[in-house]
Amino acid sequence: MARDDTIRRRTYLKGAGAAGTVAITGLAGCTLGGDGGDGDTATDTTESDGTGTDTGTGTTQSGGDTTPLVVAATVPETGAFSSVGQDLRRGYELGADRMRQNLDRDVELIIRDDESDAQTLREQLQAIVSNNDVNMIWGSFSSLLVTAGSAFAENQNLPFLGIAFAYEAPHNNSNYEWTYAPFPKSRHVADATLGNLQLIPEENRPSIVGIWEPNSGWGKEQADYWEQTLSEAGYDIALRETFEIGSSDFSTLISQSQSAGVEVLLSNPTPGGAITSVNQMQSNGWAPKVLKYVRGADPTAWWSALGQAGEYAEMCPGWVPGLTGNGNAQLRESYLSTYDTDNQFLPVLVGGSYNLTQTAEQAVAAAGTVAPDDVQSALRNTEFQTVIGNFNFQDNGIPTGLTAPVGQWWDGAQRLVYPDTDSDRALEFKYPIPPWSER
Repeated sequence: MARDDTIRRRTYLKGAGAAGTVAITGLAGCTLGGDGGDGDTATDTTESDGTGTDTGTGTTQSGGDTTPLVVAATVPETGAFSSVGQDLRRGYELGADRMRQNLDRDVELIIRDDESDAQTLREQLQAIVSNNDVNMIWGSFSSLLVTAGSAFAENQNLPFLGIAFAYEAPHNNSNYEWTYAPFPKSRHVADATLGNLQLIPEENRPSIVGIWEPNSGWGKEQADYWEQTLSEAGYDIALRETFEIGSSDFSTLISQSQSAGVEVLLSNPTPGGAITSVNQMQSNGWAPKVLKYVRGADPTAWWSALGQAGEYAEMCPGWVPGLTGNGNAQLRESYLSTYDTDNQFLPVLVGGSYNLTQTAEQAVAAAGTVAPDDVQSALRNTEFQTVIGNFNFQDNGIPTGLTAPVGQWWDGAQRLVYPDTDSDRALEFKYPIPPWSER
């Protein structure tokens, strides 16, 4: 198996870097959006201090208002998205521990299982808000669940933070006032795709692009951004075909891509569909030179289902091991010590949800109070520094100034390939994907 094909990473927007395994059957039913729980879960553990010069962008708040901050959240601990539920919870829990220390106020984090279902999510949030003096809501996973939580928060006039939510249209069409997404959106994903391809020396750079477009609002939006961004840069969009979410037969798309000479394949499928498609690529003996599956290749179940067949695949999950500064060292130390693991590559959604808690902390510190109106104003007027980078929010909650980190699966781990950092957990971009017969 060829393992020495590497591309030297270039520094790109240097400042931006400062800035459970489940069975395949459990993923097959994933859609873009278990037990109902026997009560609220409030986290209350102690986090270890960060080390070195990476201070975690602490926002210690002393004196003044010490009213407790009460946060409502749901995560998909059961159902179609259960493979990511634990990672979201752990990032939230580690962040809440840090917030208690830095804000000098109690932080009560109440988490319930939304069962990967939008209606259940609304019911769980209603139960929490009805029985607690909630100041803020944190989101779940996928556009379906995050937008359901956002709609609830908008109706309650409560600040809402959501990740795993690249879809921009709801921000523009739903008159968001309380919803903020500290997470790369569709435009950022397209820009990062171009930046990642530009790491390849021009004489070896692929030029023929294929887009597999899920039949959904976000599927079309992301495909539009990819087509516009890459076409303007001189790439040939030789194929753009739509498929139904939940499809289990990708043979026609594979044949069309092979006939069109597709070198770069881009899509944002569900995890189950993404895994199925790679298995079928292998069966058909075809692979592109670059494969990027946004959201589809995010879960750790990708590797448990595919093993080395899943190597080389790229993703854009919001945070990737290899990012540095802005609290990344503190996050890593806290995770390794709290969960007693020797896995040096943290799950990507732990970093994404931890970044959300940093945003919440900095907004509360800037507001000096937990009053929703004041926190909302702080969200609109603060520059945030989190483990995914530095950014501000537009009034509709879309982040600006953010570079979307790109990860690549290699030797069983997701590792940063774009932008460039000096971390030993980052990776030299592996290109091209070799034919199946040479792996």
